[in-house]
Amino acid sequence: MAQPDNQSKRFFESLSGAGKSIAVLTSGGDAQGMNAAVRAVVRMGIYVGAKVYFIREGYQGMVDGGEDNIKEASWESVSSMLQMGGTVIGSARCKEFRSHEGRLKAAHNLVQRGITNLCVIGGDGSLTGANLFREEWSGLLEELVQQGLIDEDAVQKYSALHIVGMVGSIDNDFCGTDMTIGTDSALHRIIEVVDAIMTTAQSHQRTFVLEVMGRHCGYLALVSALACGADWVLIPEMPPEDGWEEKMCQKLSATRSRGSRLNIIIVAEGAIDRHGKAITGSVVKDLVVRCLGFDTRVTILGHVQRGGTPSAFDRILASRMGVEAVIALLETTANTPACVVSLCGNQAVRLPLMECVQMTQEVQKAMDEKKFEEAVKLRGRSFENNLKTYKLLAHRKLESELPHSNFNIAVLNVGAPAAGMNAAVRSAVRVGISEGHKMFAVNDGFEGFYKGQIKEIKWADVGGWTGQGGSLLGTKRTLPAKYVEKIAEQMRAHNINALLVIGGFEALECLLQLYEARSNYEEFCIPMCMLPATISNNVPGTDLSIGADTALNSIVETCDRIKQSASGTKRRVFIIETMGGYCGYLASVGGLAAGADAAYIYEEPFDIRDLQSNVEHLTEKMKGAIQRGLVLRNENSNENYTTDFIYQLYSEEGRGVFDCRKNVLGHMQQGGAPSPFDRNFGTKISAKAMLWLTKKMNETFRQGRVFANTEDTCCLLGMRRRALVFQPVVQLKDETDFVHRIPKEQWWLKLRPLMKILAKYKTSYDVSDSGQLEHVVRNIRPKESDTSGAM
Repeated sequence: MAQPDNQSKRFFESLSGAGKSIAVLTSGGDAQGMNAAVRAVVRMGIYVGAKVYFIREGYQGMVDGGEDNIKEASWESVSSMLQMGGTVIGSARCKEFRSHEGRLKAAHNLVQRGITNLCVIGGDGSLTGANLFREEWSGLLEELVQQGLIDEDAVQKYSALHIVGMVGSIDNDFCGTDMTIGTDSALHRIIEVVDAIMTTAQSHQRTFVLEVMGRHCGYLALVSALACGADWVLIPEMPPEDGWEEKMCQKLSATRSRGSRLNIIIVAEGAIDRHGKAITGSVVKDLVVRCLGFDTRVTILGHVQRGGTPSAFDRILASRMGVEAVIALLETTANTPACVVSLCGNQAVRLPLMECVQMTQEVQKAMDEKKFEEAVKLRGRSFENNLKTYKLLAHRKLESELPHSNFNIAVLNVGAPAAGMNAAVRSAVRVGISEGHKMFAVNDGFEGFYKGQIKEIKWADVGGWTGQGGSLLGTKRTLPAKYVEKIAEQMRAHNINALLVIGGFEALECLLQLYEARSNYEEFCIPMCMLPATISNNVPGTDLSIGADTALNSIVETCDRIKQSASGTKRRVFIIETMGGYCGYLASVGGLAAGADAAYIYEEPFDIRDLQSNVEHLTEKMKGAIQRGLVLRNENSNENYTTDFIYQLYSEEGRGVFDCRKNVLGHMQQGGAPSPFDRNFGTKISAKAMLWLTKKMNETFRQGRVFANTEDTCCLLGMRRRALVFQPVVQLKDETDFVHRIPKEQWWLKLRPLMKILAKYKTSYDVSDSGQLEHVVRNIRPKESDTSGAM
């Protein structure tokens, strides 16, 4: 596609891997997405001219050595592994590497192959071991010289060992990163089980106790409880207060009395009470049966959580981290400390490995000393926000405990449905009620608003909404401009004091129109907030939208199946059309996650020469060991180069080498149950928006009424790099291409070169945005930012 330009040359000059050898290993427990990380390290390493080696079976393979254990990797050797769970290069816990003799053997095996750059994918134990190995390196080489196994030249040549870590752990128990590789996929497995269990539980009016992994970290339990609206959650970081048994039974009983036919309780395997006594699933079951007599079942998920294919999020995270790890290795000097590649908000950052390890150990120390509040804080902002949000939503206050505000807030959906909208509505309603407000639901967007389809919505009305796809309130694309007078009447009739609009690009247009209408109608002089919810992810002011992750997973799952359909047949290329309007997010990021060879989008114009070079590139690949090709096309990428045209071109030009098939994915991208990410993202940003609306109503309440007419009272809440930010919609106008309904600048365009590099294209890659080494304390506790967007 793109030819190397000046930026590319600068990249090759500053980051050449020529003459370097990089080894990649996976260690400790396996996690989905490890293969995507291995693939990215291998291909990026080869791309920059380095030799790349697999070390099989983790540190055991490094200690044992031999051709089978330390093997040079080729480009083709990592084909078709992106969608595989676990780790294809194997992982093992190695006692021998913990001994000095074991590490001496490992050093000898690496020096024999000239390997001085290690990329370690594992948990804190694996990374701590790697750092110790690095610190001992020069001493180990001296010993090898004394034993006559290597000469002095080798000591000079291989004097320093460079290490970069990536955290692969389903528990998300490593401090310094918002998400570890494998966590999102584990949440997918848990939520699939919970959704399935809910249907049988409802049929029989049962209580289900689910025990999930997390011996020392309650992240999976907490986030899955948030994602499915569980009645109770038990985690090691925040043991329940004494007397919790009675409170829990009261809560379960109250839920049933309001008409619910089921209860869900989630228990982390490491859950304890305030005295350090273990709380297991069977303990909870016996308690419920004894106190309430409810029909109760226990399900222990176990290793199911480690299995299955990696989610789109994990594939993208692992691919980004793998590429970043190679860049970090090429940039290290003898004085650079071992670092770990982390995710902060939506940005890859590098942190000193041992700072992260020490922080992780401090969490355990705080828990051992029963300093639970401190343990939660040390886990980081993301964990702390999840816990706060769960408490806000799960435990209904008594009428006497509620603040009395006299404020009425309306919530509505606008535009096309997006998975996660219902989770956002549920969150808004429950947080609003907890703040003492009256909540009103508007059916069918602004069309329903002007027709008066507005009714009060109560706490119990939104029970079970988190797992539902689509929009239960109903949603229309109707804009309010034509009907402002009727909408103002309805606002007056229901005394609406604030507005929460959940939707896509139309929602932004709606808020802009209501803002303009403020000069003529005082009814619109109230705080208004928009939450971006669209599968296209085409809203300015935010990196991510509710619903986009679910759509990406639909695309990636379908691409996996389509590619698999060609296994055992002759060489085949699939042309797949995705939705997104003029926004190429789904095609580009879906292409990165599915291992596509090309993705055609409107934002990056292409011509017949590009198409021709892509066909030639695929023809070359197909003549080798690679059997399948995948090409994605955004629906509006080009009015003349249609999906049919591209299909026919590839069919003709590839004749004799490969055949073609085409698929238009259509509305299946919009349907289905929301992913864990979308449930949590929707839940958390909605809760944050409601607290902001409450604050703004209180600030603008004068002489018995709310009056808000400034720019900063009509905002969009979006995720920008590392923070969730409220931005006045008026200020977003300059950032928006209204004709094509996309932002003028889009962060994910920087990911496109990654897809091309991993598909073996020579292309320019801007490394100016690569993470510089930071310090973990500043990263964990930023003053203003809220990095919880990444779950």
